[in-house]
Amino acid sequence: MADDSKKKTQAPFGSWKSPFTAELVSGASLRLGGFATDANGNLLCVEGRPAEAGRCVLVKKDGNGRVEDITPSGFNVRSTVHEYGGGAFTVEGETAVFSNFSDQRLYKQSLTGERSPVPLTPAYEGPVVRYADGRFDISRGRYITVREGTHNGFSIPWIFSRHLFICGYRWLSAEPEVLLSGNDFYSFPRLSPDGRKLAWIEWSHPNMPWDSTYLYVGDIGKDGKITKRVCVAGNDGAKEAVTEPKWSPEGELFFVSDRGRGFWNLYHWVESENKCEPMYPLDAEFTRPAWIFGNSSYGFFNSSLGTRIICTYRWERGNSRLAIVDISPSRSIYPVETPFDAIYNLIVFGLHHLKFMLNEQVDLKNSDADPGSIIWSSEAMDLDKYQEYISVPRIIEFPTEVPGETAFVNFYPPSNGDYEAPPEEKPPLLVRSHGGPTAESDTTLQLGIQFWTSRGWAFADVNYGGSTGYGRQYRERLNGKWGIVDVGDCCSCASHLVASGEVDESRLCIDGRSAGGYTTLAALAFRDTFKAGASLYGVSDLESLMTDTHKFESRYLTSLIGDSKAFHDRSPIHYPERFSCPLILFQGLDDKVVPPNQARMIYEAVKSKGIPVALVEYEGEQHGFRKAENIKYTLEQEMLFFARLIGGFLPADKIDPVHVDNFPSK
Repeated sequence: MADDSKKKTQAPFGSWKSPFTAELVSGASLRLGGFATDANGNLLCVEGRPAEAGRCVLVKKDGNGRVEDITPSGFNVRSTVHEYGGGAFTVEGETAVFSNFSDQRLYKQSLTGERSPVPLTPAYEGPVVRYADGRFDISRGRYITVREGTHNGFSIPWIFSRHLFICGYRWLSAEPEVLLSGNDFYSFPRLSPDGRKLAWIEWSHPNMPWDSTYLYVGDIGKDGKITKRVCVAGNDGAKEAVTEPKWSPEGELFFVSDRGRGFWNLYHWVESENKCEPMYPLDAEFTRPAWIFGNSSYGFFNSSLGTRIICTYRWERGNSRLAIVDISPSRSIYPVETPFDAIYNLIVFGLHHLKFMLNEQVDLKNSDADPGSIIWSSEAMDLDKYQEYISVPRIIEFPTEVPGETAFVNFYPPSNGDYEAPPEEKPPLLVRSHGGPTAESDTTLQLGIQFWTSRGWAFADVNYGGSTGYGRQYRERLNGKWGIVDVGDCCSCASHLVASGEVDESRLCIDGRSAGGYTTLAALAFRDTFKAGASLYGVSDLESLMTDTHKFESRYLTSLIGDSKAFHDRSPIHYPERFSCPLILFQGLDDKVVPPNQARMIYEAVKSKGIPVALVEYEGEQHGFRKAENIKYTLEQEMLFFARLIGGFLPADKIDPVHVDNFPSK
């Protein structure tokens, strides 16, 4: 807690010295990926390490707290299916299978003894075949996985040459057995406990997995092939987003769907009647959008009263809760008290242990007296020493431009126990528009946000209309209105914070990554709310993106934008004359999702108008920056750019500024 008796130094907002340096933020925060347990209950997790150029390492921690790297040097546990990946490794007993980033081959590796990974899939010329979301089929000696690859070697444009299959690999076989094919996308291949059935999700263009998907179950014949298919959910004529199929220990199928209420709720398939029953209907979200493979929002455990489900769901303006669901006919739900409000990726091991992720991994024991212990953290620093520098967010509901509608923001006020601002001064504000755009901002501790607030900035992490966590109706506010609703909500948020006396109207800035970068550019081109902006690998030309992007999102813009005229009219690249405030752009040169030409086009257009603008490009970075030195440089240059160009203060940090066109160097 902050020491209120300590004498504070008076200094303008934005100029405060902070212990959260860019070097510390970029190097301290690991990217925690999926996790699993081995036969002995040891926890395995993927750590993305900025200090190792973003390399992802499979790490094991045993019951005594001993930690060891499983992945040898030269290997990087990361899948690029759909470009976003996820589901890059699977553990069964004392064996792991993982996707290696450089060649995208699957490798089999023992978790004990000899650790040399053995290739499971054939070598191709370049990473043209990719894998994710696999499961062991022990009784048949094979590994079932989603495979994405070039179709028969035809010379077709890259984004249309990717086809997806669910296939099975025999150990060390040359080519796979294709089990399922013909649709555009597949995910969640899940074997029943007896190995006789396979459940999976599939969908096709122009849908995204949160629009409309199908859940199928197939019988597996003696030859290992699918002999019979039943559509369990998604075929009733209405749009239904089905996801996360899982088999209970007794062999009953459960899944998550937004049918009926428009919220992602838990369902049970009654196989004998081929009908689906809701477990406990709530206006709450029991899963997240499937941008990546491997989402896990619930699991099963055996209690004295039989099998129960433990799950996480989001309600009350996006906060997460844990709960136990009684799957007997009574269908009761029992909230589990925890001190956490952003929970995802659950795994249950045995009777007494539940593990889940925030920016940390927590072991929640089956005891009312034990709220759980943190066993793995993304932050390598002792945060208890920095409490007086940490800003705690408030969830604020604010009115939008549509009468009667509201949206939400996680608002972080400035916080630094060493400083106070001059009387009557209001802080500068940075509004962040999250990516996706079908994604969300939660309240997990992010040192990248504390970097700003501990220097005297206010920070607004906006969940504009179109964000997930609030049901299908809220999510679909963006359909046909991307570049309108999101921009309007970000502007409304800033105006609300000004009107409520929280921030300085003359120092409003905005930034965003990917789709959030597009919202930033559109806000600067079509509105006059903000005084400066930063786009990180953002979209400037919607028409160009449609032809350049990858298969997974190649039809996504159709639902978000609408007709061809809207594609043109909402592309900031066509309206450089409307830009009137400074802009800085950051771009990875290996980005396949938003190609580098998007940033270069808007840079040249704004530069030609005489507005201060800077472009920073990074070799070897893809969609999202993973190297510590690039994360550090981006943080520093964005902050310094805003400070120099909106005025009123200078950062305490000593930073050599990047060159800004149309702005004096001194």
